[in-house]
Amino acid sequence: PRRQGGVHCATRRTMADIATARKTLDALTKAHKSGDTAKTGSLLGTLKIAIASFPALPPVFEPTETASDELTIARDTFEIAVLHCVTTGDESAAERNFSQLKPFYRDCVTLLPPSQLEPLITGLNLTRLLVQNRIAEFHVELETVPSYILPSDHVKHAVALESDLMEGAYGSILASSKKNNLPSPEYASFYDTLTVTVRDEIATCIEKAYSSITPQAAEKLMSCSASDVAATAAARKWRQDQNGYLFGEEKNLPSVNDIPANELINQTLMYAKELERIV
Repeated sequence: PRRQGGVHCATRRTMADIATARKTLDALTKAHKSGDTAKTGSLLGTLKIAIASFPALPPVFEPTETASDELTIARDTFEIAVLHCVTTGDESAAERNFSQLKPFYRDCVTLLPPSQLEPLITGLNLTRLLVQNRIAEFHVELETVPSYILPSDHVKHAVALESDLMEGAYGSILASSKKNNLPSPEYASFYDTLTVTVRDEIATCIEKAYSSITPQAAEKLMSCSASDVAATAAARKWRQDQNGYLFGEEKNLPSVNDIPANELINQTLMYAKELERIV
């Protein structure tokens, strides 16, 4: 009887914890959707502490009476955590939260219904790896994506981006970076970083391919404003005249200092000595 009473007490306590966690999760969801990043971050910390005591979470998977509720709350929490970190530009935290979320996608297939956010979060994770130039890890991660997620627009977008990066199709990448071309608004923060990298690569190509270029042509190639071109030119120390930007080393007019007088004198004396020996 004592043991049964202890079990019932523990069950009631767990259910009370779940009820509290669910209320916190509802508040967290509302805060995230409203764009309140400060409140979202605070509620995430509270909720992560709460779910840490759930016994049904991986890797333990204790078969409790409330296992389904525990797993659902934890998965939903980590999903919002990933989205919050992506939105705020914290890529390292997004990676940590995705690592904690991944077992819920891979190991709980028979325990939980599919998540509507899984395609989005999978696509965001693949895009993050590309933006960080972790191409090998991208392909490893792509191999682990479940077959029911592969046809999603989010995964297709990441695969197309990888192809553009490998081909150097920078114009296509810049076109994709426009908000109306993104699969979801959450991708914007990654593309802000990627756009800077791509424009820097285009600037490098311009330096190699042209001896000079007008500001208007540079704007078109880099898909940016005149002020952005001017900032790039200043950062890369492009020379400029009345017609535009100039590349290559600046050629100076020949001067007396360019003539290696001492070297020529020494060589002439050496030749004279050799001739004297021969004679």
